[in-house]
Amino acid sequence: MASRVTPSAARGMRRREFLKLGAAGLGATGVLAGAPAGWGAAQPVARRPDRQAGWTLVYEGERLRRVAFPLGGFGAGMLCLEGTGALSHVSLRHRPEIFHEPVTFGAVCIRGEKPVARVLEGPVPDWKKFGQPGSGNGAAGTAFGLPRFRGARFEARFPFARVTLWDAQVPLRVQITGWSPFEPGDADACSLPVAALEYRFINPTRRPLDVVFSWSARNFMAVGRNPHAVRAVPGGFLLEGIAPKERGWESGAFTATVDEPEVHVNHAWFRGGWFDPLTMAWKDIAEGRCVDRPPVTDGTPAPGATLFVPFRLEPRATRTVILRFAWYVGETNLRYGRDPEGAPPVDPYRPWYAARFSGIGEVTEYWRRHYADLRERSQRFSDCFHASTLPPEVMEAVAANLTILKSPTVLRQADGRLWAFEGCSDNSGCCHGSCTHVWNYAQAIPHLFPALERTLRETEFGPSQDERGHQQFRSNLPIRPTVHDFHAAADGQLGGIMKVYREWRISGDTEWLRRLWPRVRQSLEYCIATWDPHQRGWLEEPHHNTYDIEFFGPDGMCTSFYLGALRAAVEMGRALGEEVHRYETLLAAGRQRMETELWNGEYFIQKVQWSPGAVLPGADSPEAAELIRREGPKYQYGTGCLSDGVLGDWLARMCGVPPVLDEAKVRQHLLSVYRYNLREDLTDHANPQRPSYACGAEGGLLLCTWPKGGMPSLPFVYSNEVWTGIEYQVASHLILLGHVAEGLHIVRTARARYDGRVRNPFNEYECGHWYARALSSYGLLLALSGARYDAVTRVLHLRPRLRGDFQCFIATATGYGLVGVRRGRPFLEVRGGRIDVAEIRLER
Repeated sequence: MASRVTPSAARGMRRREFLKLGAAGLGATGVLAGAPAGWGAAQPVARRPDRQAGWTLVYEGERLRRVAFPLGGFGAGMLCLEGTGALSHVSLRHRPEIFHEPVTFGAVCIRGEKPVARVLEGPVPDWKKFGQPGSGNGAAGTAFGLPRFRGARFEARFPFARVTLWDAQVPLRVQITGWSPFEPGDADACSLPVAALEYRFINPTRRPLDVVFSWSARNFMAVGRNPHAVRAVPGGFLLEGIAPKERGWESGAFTATVDEPEVHVNHAWFRGGWFDPLTMAWKDIAEGRCVDRPPVTDGTPAPGATLFVPFRLEPRATRTVILRFAWYVGETNLRYGRDPEGAPPVDPYRPWYAARFSGIGEVTEYWRRHYADLRERSQRFSDCFHASTLPPEVMEAVAANLTILKSPTVLRQADGRLWAFEGCSDNSGCCHGSCTHVWNYAQAIPHLFPALERTLRETEFGPSQDERGHQQFRSNLPIRPTVHDFHAAADGQLGGIMKVYREWRISGDTEWLRRLWPRVRQSLEYCIATWDPHQRGWLEEPHHNTYDIEFFGPDGMCTSFYLGALRAAVEMGRALGEEVHRYETLLAAGRQRMETELWNGEYFIQKVQWSPGAVLPGADSPEAAELIRREGPKYQYGTGCLSDGVLGDWLARMCGVPPVLDEAKVRQHLLSVYRYNLREDLTDHANPQRPSYACGAEGGLLLCTWPKGGMPSLPFVYSNEVWTGIEYQVASHLILLGHVAEGLHIVRTARARYDGRVRNPFNEYECGHWYARALSSYGLLLALSGARYDAVTRVLHLRPRLRGDFQCFIATATGYGLVGVRRGRPFLEVRGGRIDVAEIRLER
């Protein structure tokens, strides 16, 4: 039984309060609190977001325009529930299809003398009516012209989203809840190719209603001129696309099913020209008919299908119809990266679910049998996560970006290992290979799914690293050895060393660290030999980085990575009994150099330098050659105030690595970034690069400015842009150092651009949709709560940046729950799994 600190024993524990537990730890129903017995059993009270302030995931009116909430699984495909209730972005074939909005719709008919029928969606957003491909020809092939409800509201509580519909002419209120499985620690459940829509009907009148619910779809699994079919399955229909063996990736199947005994299914929409199929399908719906038609057995395939569920709804009664989706595309033609000479041929990528299930029938049945359990566990996580009482703009930023995990950005191959793009182009993944210097920023998976995150480290230090220690920062797909024919990325490779430290402390698995250590050491030795050959403690040779260019000479950004990697190596080496004195010496030298020679009194800079007589890249024309002769290497930042200027210090803190730089100087750098780089209005800002991330009257945090002059004619190529991943990084770094107001200001500025009017609140983009760097937002939870569980020591560190009582979601390798302060005392309440805590350390 866990022991408790009594109120009397706790007195006097001002700066460092702690709590010791028995070795049994804490289970899913346990509460640990430095408070009288029974305190923790009380229901947590979460602060309600201030809807007037706008910082909550509720959207109405013009803010519904761009809302599209991803449903699906890791590497399993995605479809989006829009703010109106429509389905779009249907991307089931292991690649994004951003503008794929096939004809699919739920509908309701209230039978009577004059039946009333509506598509179960709100009004079609105006931007879809003109400007979309085909809109100049009338948007044929859509269902935009069918009657809809007049009003809609959208609310998200990840992984759930709810659409509320109303219409004065319809004596019925409707709520649609969309979701797909998600619970920390259960990667397999989160990798299922499934989703669900729960339609809840409310009769507010004093008379019974005779209602028919229906759901219809064209066969969107058909590809080109390939054969296709609509087939019968229990409780619904199956849409199938059939392909020749040599193009097996074009095959696919999708089921829509209900568990309603009175279900009727029309497996055979009317076959005809022009608009005949949809016209006849809507006629059945509008007349309140429940049609049973078997699949066609001759002639051309049926173009679509509809299922119907009739029911009587008594006055003031409610009825919920659960519509389950499952899909299966077991083959792909995805293959990224080059193979070393003589390497055996490798088959294309296969998704995890194709190794777990043999076909659509197994997936559909699994989803049916496990639906209630998966929903209960997903709800348990959602309730716990949203019980956090952190500022609502923070919860919005974190929750909105967890949808990245359900997008085509993330893949999971058949053996369970994770692999990812940086983001999604409109019809393909963007920037392949779990790019190390981008995924450095992403803090969600390491805490929510630590075992998956460890597979990334195993890939980086395994098949993506050669015997010199050079890492290819873009891993091959399927995961396999690659060709090392390009620069290593300094920030990516050094960041990986800090992340190995993080994964060790999160998992508590020292044997895992021991197995990886020789490769980690090999990697660090490569970095020293390549970028710090004179062993001065900073990176002075040209080094590639996340801006897709090379910095010439030492700079604050990449040197801070170097120092963090050295410190992580020292800590890991000591734990393993390895000699690390050389790393300690380099760390001390590098810190001294960075804090003196790269410090201008306000912020850290770059000391641009290159070898005399060196042939510098980028002399693409006579004028470019002249510019290089006059100014030196292109694409540097020199005296600029770089938002990522102490990024390595941030990552070290996120990873639990002890601090590597003078905190006062780091604080001053961040406050300078806040002062110089945050703009409330970008109208006067010139950005000849990629302006759509933030422009015009919008606000944002610029990647770099030159407040003291010295801006190169051609600074690094993204310098004038705004990236949410960097905004959240800087915000959480400020918060970590006690500047909460400044950090929250940056968060509000970023999220104001994603309010649904112009951009999708659930799709923060950079070089592609659902861009991985935006997962730095999870760091806001870590910064504000100051909560970090160390599985090696079984100590839960708590250094909150909030005053007074609070509670915040926490996830570990073995469980999740709420952590915080109640009545001035620390507590941990486990909601799922277990967390083996020996001590809580509250530090003020």
